[in-house]
Order: sequence, then structure tokens, then C-alpha cells
Amino acid sequence: MEQKNKVYMYQTAVKWTEQRKGVMSCAGKPDVQVATPPEFKGHEGMWSPEDLFVASANVCLMTTFLAVAERAGLAFSSYESTAEGRLELVEGKFQFTAITLKPTITLKSAADAGKAKELIEKAEANCLISNSMKATVTLEPVIC
Repeated sequence: MEQKNKVYMYQTAVKWTEQRKGVMSCAGKPDVQVATPPEFKGHEGMWSPEDLFVASANVCLMTTFLAVAERAGLAFSSYESTAEGRLELVEGKFQFTAITLKPTITLKSAADAGKAKELIEKAEANCLISNSMKATVTLEPVIC
């Protein structure tokens, strides 16, 4: 069976506004105020790249779970998850060394507990964000 390569492109933009703040945008979506986090001389109350990094793993787990649960016909009444990322200095550079995802799934029937555990594990194994976390970053700057 022949498979076609699937390639998807996602584009975002950021614009510096003042101090250590900016606006993140994406066509057709609401703008998001972003900033350096307070621990790095930034600003309280704004999304930071660190927050977004950890949140992306958390959101991906949820959306992947929703897809696999729907395909499997799992009946659940709620899904909530918290995530914690560990950022530390490694060989002179900061990097995330661990992200812990803690989903809570409330089932409509306790008899589905084994199925739900299997599906959340499948979702984690297939989450494209967590599968990409140690990715190569390519820099292509334009300096005007």
C-alpha cells in the first residue's frame, strides 16, 4: 500500500512592543501577549516561551487523547490535566529536562478504567509535540 508523505506547515509571528514584551500572532487567531518570564527579569501575568512550551505538550496530550478516545468509543464525562516542566542548566545552557503531565479523566463507567488507561498511554506515545521535544532548531535570520 502506497503512503503519501504528509507535510503540514504552521506559521506564527512575533513583534516586540516594549521592554521584554511582545505580541504573538497567527492568521485567523487571537493575538497573545508574550514576555520574558519574571525569573529572567521579565514580566508577571504574561505567557512566556517556557509556559507555551510546557502547555504545548499538555494540550497535545489532551487533543490526541480526545481523538483516540473518540475512535475507541470511550465514554467519559471530563478531562483535565496539569503539566510541570523542569528547566535547568545543563552544560552551561538552560533546557527543559523533564515535563510531567498529570491528566485526570472521569469516566461514565468504572468498568472502562483499563481501556482509559490504555488510551491515555497510546495518546502520550503518539503525541506529536512530546515526540518532537528534542528537535533540531534551524536558525535562518534576516538582519536589516
